[in-house]
Amino acid sequence: MTDTVAEAAEAGGGDTAALTDGIHLVVDALKLNRVETIYGVVGIPITDLARLAQASGIRYIGFRHESDAAHAAAAAGFLTQKAGICLTVSAPGFLNGLVGLANATTNCFPMVQISGSSERHIVDLQRGDYEEMDQLAVARQLCKAAYRVSRAEDIGRGIARAMRTAVSGRPGGVYLDIPAAVLGEIIDKDKGETSLWEIVDPAPKQIPDAVAVDRAIELLAGAQRPLIVLGKGAAYARADDAIRQFVESTGIPYIPMSMAKGLLPDDHPQSAATARSLALKQADVVLLVGARLNWLLGHGDAPQWSPDAKFIQVDIAANEMDSNQPIAAPLVGDIGSVMDALVERTKPGQIAAPTGWREALGEKSAANVAKMAKRLEAAKTAQPMTFLGALQAIRDVIVERPDVYLVNEGANALDLARNTIPMSVPRHRLDSGTWGVMGIGMGYAIAAAVETGQPVIAIEGDSAFGFSGMEAEVIARYDLPVITMVLNNSGVYRGDDASPSGDPAPTYLSARHDILMQAFGGTGYQATTPDQVGEMLRKALAEGKPALIDCIIDPADGTESGNIKHLNPKGLNAKQ
Repeated sequence: MTDTVAEAAEAGGGDTAALTDGIHLVVDALKLNRVETIYGVVGIPITDLARLAQASGIRYIGFRHESDAAHAAAAAGFLTQKAGICLTVSAPGFLNGLVGLANATTNCFPMVQISGSSERHIVDLQRGDYEEMDQLAVARQLCKAAYRVSRAEDIGRGIARAMRTAVSGRPGGVYLDIPAAVLGEIIDKDKGETSLWEIVDPAPKQIPDAVAVDRAIELLAGAQRPLIVLGKGAAYARADDAIRQFVESTGIPYIPMSMAKGLLPDDHPQSAATARSLALKQADVVLLVGARLNWLLGHGDAPQWSPDAKFIQVDIAANEMDSNQPIAAPLVGDIGSVMDALVERTKPGQIAAPTGWREALGEKSAANVAKMAKRLEAAKTAQPMTFLGALQAIRDVIVERPDVYLVNEGANALDLARNTIPMSVPRHRLDSGTWGVMGIGMGYAIAAAVETGQPVIAIEGDSAFGFSGMEAEVIARYDLPVITMVLNNSGVYRGDDASPSGDPAPTYLSARHDILMQAFGGTGYQATTPDQVGEMLRKALAEGKPALIDCIIDPADGTESGNIKHLNPKGLNAKQ
């Protein structure tokens, strides 16, 4: 029992059976709603909550930094379609967690951040309490919804509301504020138990209108250069069979966004990923499935797209339509229901991709693959080792082990891995996502290992790894089958930038990451050739233990800002 309940019981003659408190109610509400794992960082006022959750059978994964715990909860939401739970302390810890919460909302991953907070009667009058902050006001602008529980008897309601909001409609992050006084509040046990409930059908199907479905089918049927774009929303939806059936029955070429890779194998004959630029530029009718016309797709603007392209968009949120381009055929509904309707209502032979369009994409794809093959061949023997040399060694291992989950972040490490390493299984690739943020790596990797029980390979740029590298200790502490591959070119983008002063250049970095892993109790390797990378990775996978391979990359290898150099401002002193 918690101290508060024990003290109340002692004062009342020792009858603990009739009492409960806010901490117990939080744990009971989470268990009632089948929460199996909490990711977090303990401290005042939530340490006892974590202890009780663990004692009650909920797995608690303790992190070194709240943003990484929040990223883990977000990844858990993506992988399970249930709200991942992150637990943080108040004020600074709460703010750290908001990084992951806001990123989850942008990526449409369901998660709930539960934070303790200071006393309301002091905070509201700004009297200067311990870690004083109006956390609810701060969180509201950064997530899908934010709620505060002000009475212990409302804890069950608050948790039910938060979890339903996180997974319903367009998924996202939800903040739940529980002040310390509420966690410690003691109430009648029967009253507390009756205040809890399990949410029913939190993400019900939303069936698309038949007229809208037929409109989309007619538009695709008249297309000369149709294209399907699969986004991570399509992966999250788990509508794999319906998506495959529609793609293959129509013959329409498709492009997967990075986290949709594996919905169909990357070597599928209809994949136009290796002819992406041509496909986008010339497509006349585009079906967006769980993908948004944001910066990752050039906002649908010319010259990246044809100015005459017509868009069909599948999205559960009607307000997403027309956000960048006119949507000629909006399909509002959950992706599974929409794809089922498209399959059901499309007549055999009604939609077909013209032969000339498929051949043009095939020719461009073959030319690009041949060009890439030459780069890969040269990289096999390049010394010092290049990004592509290390990545194709990793690729060969992943092809042998399709069960492995891949986490990927960085600039060059992300861009080149996405184009080098094929995926054949859905939801096995997690990366920087819509915001393109760095720092998701170790949190995502930990969640993937915890939620699936499968081995994880995290491919990290050395700069990206630095954002969450201390979480390697968490990997070692919980003995998770995570192998971290640090592509170490000694810099942000590259490590050969000349310094304009006596200090190191702004982009220069220096670290022996393998020794760091050894300090935490895992296995650390250093690889200087592609053969060593492959050999060490296979050994680490076979052992199934925490490991890190520091892949020493040529400091001169790498492009400023990776594939998004064009986003750098063009000022007088812009780096050429």
